[in-house]
Formats: sequence, C-alpha cells, structure tokens
Amino acid sequence: MGDFNQTVILDAIRRSEQGLSRVELVSAVGLAPQTVSNIVRRLLDSDLVTEAGKTSGGAGKPRTTLRVHAAGSYAVGVQLDPAVTTSVLLDLMGTVVARRQVETPQGNDPAQVLATITAEASALLTESRVDRERVAGLGVATPGPIDKASGTVLDPPNLLGWHHVPLGSALASSTGLPVLVEKDVSAAAAAEIWVSGRRSTPSFLFVYIGTGIGCAVALDGEVLHGVSGNAGEIGHLVTDVSGPPCSCGQRGCVAVTCTPRSLVREAAGLGLTAVLPPDAADSEVTAAFLDICGAALAGDEAAGRLVDQAAARTARAVATLRAMFDVDHVIFGGPFWAPVSARYLAAIPALLAGHPVAGERPLEVTGTVLGEDVTAVGAACLVLDRALGPRRERLLLQG
Repeated sequence: MGDFNQTVILDAIRRSEQGLSRVELVSAVGLAPQTVSNIVRRLLDSDLVTEAGKTSGGAGKPRTTLRVHAAGSYAVGVQLDPAVTTSVLLDLMGTVVARRQVETPQGNDPAQVLATITAEASALLTESRVDRERVAGLGVATPGPIDKASGTVLDPPNLLGWHHVPLGSALASSTGLPVLVEKDVSAAAAAEIWVSGRRSTPSFLFVYIGTGIGCAVALDGEVLHGVSGNAGEIGHLVTDVSGPPCSCGQRGCVAVTCTPRSLVREAAGLGLTAVLPPDAADSEVTAAFLDICGAALAGDEAAGRLVDQAAARTARAVATLRAMFDVDHVIFGGPFWAPVSARYLAAIPALLAGHPVAGERPLEVTGTVLGEDVTAVGAACLVLDRALGPRRERLLLQG
C-alpha cells in the first residue's frame, strides 16, 4: 500500500502543470497529511521530485511547490516498424532528450533487427551521458500479434520470418535493461495519455498509419488491450467491397486499400509510379509512397485523388469503430502520418460527420501532438508507468 500511495502522489504532481504543495496533495489524493509528508520526503530523497519555490496561499505561511524532477528517471523507447526503427530517450516528464532513427534492416533474420535495437539504445545512452542507473528500462513497440506476457512476437504479417521471436528476453540479455514489449498502436495511445493527459480527452481512438494500419481504443484514460493483448488489429475490416482481394479471402480490406504499399500498387496501375515487385523492399515502397504524397501536395490531380480515396476508405473503418466504442475524439499518428496528414484532415472530419452511424455528437479529429515519434515515446512511457505509475497490481499481495 505504501508503494502504491507513493506512485499516486508522484503521478498527481506530474500531472499538475504548476506543481502542487503538500496541502494541495492532501486534497488531491485524499491521504492523511502525515502520510503525504512522509511520502514526499521519500520522493525528495529519491530525487524524483524537487522543491520549486514558495507560493502564497493567502492567510498562513507560504507553501512550498513540489514538481517532478525530470532527470530523476529515464526510459528508452523503440518503435520497430518494418521500414524504420526510431529510438528515443525520455525523461520523467515525457520530454525527448535524445533521438535516433535508422532504416530497419531488410531480410527475414530477426537477429539483425535485435542487433540494431541494441546498438541504437547503447548509442542513445552514450550520446546523452545519462546515468545508466537512472534508466528504468527499455520499451519496444512492435507490429502485432504479440504474446505480451512473455514479450514474444508472433508471426506478424509485416515482419516476414518473425516466427515466435522472444524479443523481450533477447533484448534484456543484450542491453542489460528490463524490457517491456507492446503493440505499436497501443504504445502510441499510451503516449497520448501519459504526455498529453492534461489537455486531451480521456476516451479516444488512435489510428496508426505505418507500414500497416492499426487502431487503439482508450476509454477513461485506459488503453484497451484485449484478452491476448492484441486489440486493434483492423487490417481485415472491409472498406471497399469491390477492392482488391486480400490474403484473408475477402476483398477490399484495410490491409489492401489503405496502407502505403496498397497506395503505391494502385499508383503504379495508373502509371503514376514504377511497378514494384510484390516482394519489394520496404525502403522502395516508402520512397514511392513519399513521392506520391509529395505530388498530391504539389497539386497533381491524379495523385490527390488517390490519397483522397485512401482517406475515404480509412474514414469508413474509423466510423465503424467510433460507433462501436462511443468516443468523441479520433487521433491520427504513426511514421507515415505526416505525408498524408494535410489531405486526410481536410477530408476525414466531414466524411465522419456525414456517416449514418456517427450520430449527432460533435467529433474531434486531430493529428497527434507528439509527431512521428509518438509510438517510440509511448514505448518509453509504458516503461516509466510500469516502474513509477499508480498501477492496481501494486496492491496485490505476493504469496
């Protein structure tokens, strides 16, 4: 109980933009003044909070404001996308203090990717000169499906050759850090809650635009994970019944109508780009995708229609999910969100507003405030939350 109360107080201070005094903490968390005072003393001794001057509260002595010491703890977050691997070092306030990005090694050998993540994490810590003892761990956001409990990646369709790869245990061995493995889109949603919690709605859909398309649902500030930790696999929602065939046996699924690879394939059919082989490297697909998006932004009508069509298909999937989960905010993000963001944000709000299942409540549609690093940031946030957050599991007695 003492550990749980400590995390509750630390979280309350972190979420307050101006910081909180001990008196304000008593009111905010409902603990006795002496309990709050004892816990604050431990947090100060642990260098997790700091005293940041005094404020006058009217009558009585000025109150000492407590704020989180951002350098009190850090976490490494890695986004493993088939095209790019992004690594960040996050401080306790959710600020990125170091960042690296490289192309994800091609081929079907997970060992190459593991070596890359290990090297990138080591380089982050070296460049930032952060005391390794203050690093709470390493979070990795990966395409699903995964076995979250064991940190194993289970045959993801966008990572060919990854058959039951023990990503968590392998990285723990190679980095010497505690490792947490999460689905990419769930990590992105966690970032919105952790870093943007003071200004965002607690319930939202996060739509991930990467090599694949995924969706996470947050309700009342909690990301829904599902019984296996793989909620949000929307690749086989049908968005166009007359669309191309999908490997699942249906036609017009998200996986073959909304992804960068599907957009490049359709552009090639229209003569807008060169025809790529079905097994083209992700780097080739990325280059062609960026060219198409650039042409659309530059005013090319054919490229613009193609991107707008992908936006309309994405909107159909989102409308169904919005109706299912009754949220009033949709957030887009991911490594390939920026190239389509302008046209998507111009088209999708009106498409959703006019959808018959949308109802009359206003719906906010935005891009993430955290930029293209949102998923890597989320992976690091989850590490900090596991180490220092007020999680219910802390209340369970160990037999």
